[in-house]
Amino acid sequence: MGYTFGKIIMEQNSTTHPRRKAREATMQALYALEINNGFPQDVLELCDDSFNNSENDIYTRELFNCVVEKQSWADDLISQCLENWEYGRVAILDKILLRMGVSEIYHIDDVPPKVSISEMVEIAKVYSTEESSSFVNGILDTIYKNYSEKN
Repeated sequence: MGYTFGKIIMEQNSTTHPRRKAREATMQALYALEINNGFPQDVLELCDDSFNNSENDIYTRELFNCVVEKQSWADDLISQCLENWEYGRVAILDKILLRMGVSEIYHIDDVPPKVSISEMVEIAKVYSTEESSSFVNGILDTIYKNYSEKN
């Protein structure tokens, strides 16, 4: 089975923050996994050619694994925040960004939730539809408010 994953992220503008590159690489890997119905380990093995075990690559793996492990839970949480919308109708890329944001907010302690939300919104502006950034912002903001109330 062929996977669509390239070295695009690893060769981007050097002024891009390393964590942004890691998030974009994670998004690409998760997208490849989603559209190919493959196995997470297979996708990571294909990504290894682009990795050099930098801090950026380590974070890409950490976030990828967290999203994969917590996907069902994250999907349920996201679904609860949708008003008048079915989760199945959400664009694949938006689902991926929402899962990544939820994973960072709840499970990655060294990323402030507001930074995670901002990053997912900015990535949505670049890679998704015109409306996606507002959609991603609204859902992640709701999730963060619920998270803040519980913690």
